[in-house]
Amino acid sequence: MNEWLIRDASHIVTMDDDRRELTGADILIRDGVIVEVGQDLHSEGEIVLAQGCIVTPGLVNTHHHLYQTLTRAVPAAQDALLFGWLQTLYPIWAAFTPEHMNISAQVGLAELALSGCTLSTDHLYLYPNGSRLEDTIEAAAAVGLRFHPTRGSMSIGESDGGLPPDALVEDEAAILEDCIRVIDAFHDPAPGAMCRVGVAPCSPFSVSRGLMRDAALLARDKGVMLHTHLAENDEDVAYSLEKFGCRPGQYAQDLGWTGPDVWHAHCVKLDASEIALFAETGTGVAHCPCSNCRLGSGIAPVRAMRDAGVSVGLGVDGSASNDASNLVAEARQSMLLQRVANGADAMSAREALEIATRGGANMLGRPDCGRISPGCRADIAIWDVSGIVAAGSWDPAALLLAGPTTARDVFVEGRQVVRDGHLVNINLGAVLKRQSALVRQLSEGQ
Repeated sequence: MNEWLIRDASHIVTMDDDRRELTGADILIRDGVIVEVGQDLHSEGEIVLAQGCIVTPGLVNTHHHLYQTLTRAVPAAQDALLFGWLQTLYPIWAAFTPEHMNISAQVGLAELALSGCTLSTDHLYLYPNGSRLEDTIEAAAAVGLRFHPTRGSMSIGESDGGLPPDALVEDEAAILEDCIRVIDAFHDPAPGAMCRVGVAPCSPFSVSRGLMRDAALLARDKGVMLHTHLAENDEDVAYSLEKFGCRPGQYAQDLGWTGPDVWHAHCVKLDASEIALFAETGTGVAHCPCSNCRLGSGIAPVRAMRDAGVSVGLGVDGSASNDASNLVAEARQSMLLQRVANGADAMSAREALEIATRGGANMLGRPDCGRISPGCRADIAIWDVSGIVAAGSWDPAALLLAGPTTARDVFVEGRQVVRDGHLVNINLGAVLKRQSALVRQLSEGQ
């Protein structure tokens, strides 16, 4: 039996069904599950003292491209819009090997863990030089995070009018065959699962309508979720209108890409009718505010989406379009952008934190995560608010207004992944040393 007691937390933000907040309280964890939340609990297991700390559910990252961690701040891509940014980076990514994929994923997931993240998705849509989805799955197991990788794909290269170079696209039959392989090998539908696999053609401008339709049929036959990019910026919408004769939301609906088993990344340019469609069908949105700012895509209408009943989660997006994988900083950015767009009362710190925890978990079909409540998985972040960053705060639970961006301790499935601000399961120094060597090789090859 594996048992922990988080004792005497200054404040616990549960994000449970009643949105309870407790002071001077404890959390009892047994065999990966939260058993009890309350005062004066007893345990024979290990004790973690949490005086001077805020405890929250672990944060949930609903959109990422972990392989991009090795291509942060590439000079030629720093000031480019989305399509130009992609065209600059595709040739670099074409040189990646399975080791590049594994090391980049370890670095990105380590950064996420240190920022309080316990569950992350990933959208891997290119597989050069023998790379496979399991290169990232092995990385997540090494770091200790709960992982929802998606088998992405690109099938329309430049010679056929697509954006990616021909060397990075795949045959559509082979894509579907490999989707079946990785689902059968790695997807776990059980409660408490540490790995669930989704199907994720990259975008409307890099795959065919046929692949989008077939991917949806395959995913539903296998009982897994669907993910892609949609309506990211004005160029994206213009492409849809020119090539398909309709807006992105209509394109998605026509091909079976709406429903509670679907979530789309970005959706910066959804209009009112598309927001209503997503609300009616239960289709989710992964909001990636820093990436949207970095690429000049705009401010996603998150306030309008939430008010309409759209399921919204938070994503850091790839490190090449964000330059960071810090999920609590992303939550703060989400809150601030909605205030810029809609006024200072448009989004509270607690609502933004809810999107980053319970909201993302719900969208990914994980009601067993994203809240601190008996019976839920023990995915928990502990934040030390006794230091300078929260000094003078009248409401320490308003973590996104005045608080740390690095967690003191992180638990995933009742196992400690971060202890006193340090990763438990991997030698981060060794990983970063290898990462540095791989980045140097990539840069010298340009």
